[in-house]
Amino acid sequence: LPGQSEREKGERKRIRLHAADWARPTCKRLSWACSQSWWAGPSSFPSLFHLSASRVSRPPTATSTRGPSSLPPQAARQPPGRRGEASRTDAMSSPSPLCAASGSTALRAPPPLLRFRRPAAAVSASVARAAPAVSDDLVLRIAEQLEDSVTSSSPLLDPLRSASALSLLSTPWPTRRSSEAFRFTDISYLRSFPISLPSRAPDLAPPASPFPSHVHFSDGLLVSASGAHVSSLADLPPGRARDRAAAALAASAEFAHKDLFYDFNAVGARDVVVVHVPEGVKVADDPVQIMFTYTNCGAESMLMSNPRILVVAEKEAEVAIVEEHFGAGEEGGCYWANPVAEIIIDAGARVVHSYVQRQSFAAAHTKWTVVQQDTSSKYEFVEVSTGAKLNRHNLHIQQLGPETETELSTLHLTSQNKQIHDLHSKLILDHPRGFSRQLHKCIACGAGNSIFDGNIKVNRYAQQTDAGQETKCLVLSPKALVNVKPNLQIIADDVKCTHGAAISGDLDPNELFYFQARGIKTDTATDALLYFFGAHVIKRIPFKPVNEKALAQFKELLASSRQMTNEALLS
Repeated sequence: LPGQSEREKGERKRIRLHAADWARPTCKRLSWACSQSWWAGPSSFPSLFHLSASRVSRPPTATSTRGPSSLPPQAARQPPGRRGEASRTDAMSSPSPLCAASGSTALRAPPPLLRFRRPAAAVSASVARAAPAVSDDLVLRIAEQLEDSVTSSSPLLDPLRSASALSLLSTPWPTRRSSEAFRFTDISYLRSFPISLPSRAPDLAPPASPFPSHVHFSDGLLVSASGAHVSSLADLPPGRARDRAAAALAASAEFAHKDLFYDFNAVGARDVVVVHVPEGVKVADDPVQIMFTYTNCGAESMLMSNPRILVVAEKEAEVAIVEEHFGAGEEGGCYWANPVAEIIIDAGARVVHSYVQRQSFAAAHTKWTVVQQDTSSKYEFVEVSTGAKLNRHNLHIQQLGPETETELSTLHLTSQNKQIHDLHSKLILDHPRGFSRQLHKCIACGAGNSIFDGNIKVNRYAQQTDAGQETKCLVLSPKALVNVKPNLQIIADDVKCTHGAAISGDLDPNELFYFQARGIKTDTATDALLYFFGAHVIKRIPFKPVNEKALAQFKELLASSRQMTNEALLS
């Protein structure tokens, strides 16, 4: 325009570039609003653009909010060739349903982008993130049920419970469209049944345990224990164990990466299983086995359990944890297990964590594992998941000191039709000379769906870090689906980091030929190769009774899934 300065020209060009990121239906309205603001003067333009683009209230300031109603008369004229813009000007001047108050001044968001309906695909990602999240009826109904089910609670749990209850008020139910974390994971199965909560532990005989120290829970309620102090969290005697548990639970209330299921557990957990290992105590050779069994409450509702584990390994301590989740009733039992495990590893300590999930094939299993490692500590994790119709595991690990080691090995098998297995892992390295290795394997059969989202973040001060991530997936059926999303974020400049992902629809022909050259049939060779593909991870469980049982079940499920796949191909 005539008389514009170079600075004003640059501002207008920059704003045009920003406006180009919007969808086409939005650009027309936004460009007109920008022109109106430009006629009022360059100084008013950034303010109007900020409010229109973000769809939220303007941040409180000492000055009054400037909008189209404060423009000079020449700015209110319609641009030639545009029809119906007068109604838009009125809409911009009218009060918005989204309004925030600061003192006596009401701050309004201009509503053109809010009141004109348009397809959801036309909304940019930044606008969708800025829109206020509102919880839905199902979330609030489940939260109320969980609160009502907890008749008495330890004061140590109150900060965590209060923070999660407040978070649930503004947490919507995640869907594949609304949440990037659930982009490939359909959790609509959880909405298929009304939720019920256990009132007492079922009358079931506790399963036999090969280890002297074990605890058995059924539907989240304590059934039996051996080699452990049994009491409620509130009745823990004063001392180091109580102090560390209180500090850990208070810190859990500030956990920033939690989601809906984490909050559900915090509100509905009646107590906490605390495994406290004092300084210098080493019990890694004799593990603590924690068994969780779940039952079916009938076809009319889904029984929901929210067990919670807290492991604290103090300085130079060593401990091994065997965590097992399995169905105790009918094979097709329908229930919802929502456990959380928090592990705190002090300087120089070591934790060996073996996790086996073999739920009913009609169950839902949503789990959180949160680990914090201090200087020179070591965490070894092995997971074998074969059950549940819906299985979601959020694995979050943070290294809080230098020379810290983390080793993760996971195996997922979707052997039944329409099984969904999802592993979301996040490893944050913040300090120098950290070491990490992650191996994830999955086998998808039938119409199963396997998802892996692995995120390793090496921050600026994590120099001389050695991090590696490897993913290997087998798709054995035309209807099976595998989604792999490895993510390695490196901010430091002196590191050694690698990651790789491989998805195959068949086994290596050279390996099959090796078997056939020795007179072994193709089917037998295929079964052997698939077995050893999974056994590579299962064998990393350091306790023979656990890995032998897991291997036997894995072999059985693999054989049945192979038979189902062959029948489907023949038909």
